[in-house]
Amino acid sequence: MSTTFLFNTKPHAVGISLDMINFPENSLSAMRVLVVDDSRTLRKVLARELQKLGIEQILEAEDGLVALDMLEKHTVDLMLLDMEMPELDGLGVLERIKDSEHLRHVPVIVISSAEELDKTVRCIEIGAEDYLPKTFNPVLFRARVLSSYEKKRLRDAEKSYLNQLQAEKEMLQIEQMKTERLMLNILPKPIADQLRDHEQTISSEYPDVTILFSDLVGFTRMASGLSPVALVSMLNDLFTRFDKRARLLGLEKIKTIGDAYMAAAGLPIPRADHAEIAADMALGMFEDLAQFNQKNGMTLDMRIGLNTGPVVAGVIGYTKFSYDLWGNTVNLASRMESTSRPGRVQISPTTQAALADKFMFEPCGQVECKGLGPVNTHFLIGRAA
Repeated sequence: MSTTFLFNTKPHAVGISLDMINFPENSLSAMRVLVVDDSRTLRKVLARELQKLGIEQILEAEDGLVALDMLEKHTVDLMLLDMEMPELDGLGVLERIKDSEHLRHVPVIVISSAEELDKTVRCIEIGAEDYLPKTFNPVLFRARVLSSYEKKRLRDAEKSYLNQLQAEKEMLQIEQMKTERLMLNILPKPIADQLRDHEQTISSEYPDVTILFSDLVGFTRMASGLSPVALVSMLNDLFTRFDKRARLLGLEKIKTIGDAYMAAAGLPIPRADHAEIAADMALGMFEDLAQFNQKNGMTLDMRIGLNTGPVVAGVIGYTKFSYDLWGNTVNLASRMESTSRPGRVQISPTTQAALADKFMFEPCGQVECKGLGPVNTHFLIGRAA
């Protein structure tokens, strides 16, 4: 529809002066405006007024369908939209824009005549930024264009800030996941959960667990011929094999000290078969050692000791947390290892009783355990047929 713009050039008609608008006009050169009107003459009039504001990027569309197509291809900071057009009028264009997830943010100033007041009100209701009458003056034009652009600029800044906050939140979540994963590599999950909940004292009594100690035979002699880097690499290879077996069977690795490896079955989550899985772990560790020796061309041997009984387990101290065990059960398990023989698993009477008829044993007689006196022990042979 062909219409005529009547420009009222008297600033006092709208109660706004150019001096009242404080806006960095030199930033407008980056602003892109889409002018939509079926009258080429009126598009040129609007374009000229925009250029006076310092806006250099001006797109033109002769009808609503062309405007929607251009919005799909270009990023637009503001659209001046005529209400009366063939094919698709301004109201129809605005409805489609607001229904589109990626277009609804585009600010729209509708341009309408006095006869189109109802449509103008409807446009404002569904999301138009502002409106201009077809009889308007340059001061009002400037004020509403710059106001719309300023609001968009602030919305974009807010969106950028929120995106930044979201990115920082995601990074924080990633770091928290890394921290939790690290804690789970150091501590059992129930203990890590207690630390995360800021519990002051973290310790528990366990009436029935089985403790495993192992020690490499010939390690000192082997270490003297290797560089520290090579030595640590080889120990890491062997202990990683032990770690995988412990995880598979359900034991909790407690710590390594030099070439000694300590694990426990039945904590921090109690289980009735703790002695059995500890026995399977001990026998399997010799299989791991045999594969390690074959891979590295070595002849290392190992002693292992098992003991069953009550312990206290937990985390003490303020820094460098470590999950540890205390009690005579731990001490006797250590003595079972230190008095064992290379290639054998020595077990205490309580462990032998817990394994009962499920495993085969070989009596060892009495073994003098430092600080504990004589103890009748057995060697663990394997599972019963």
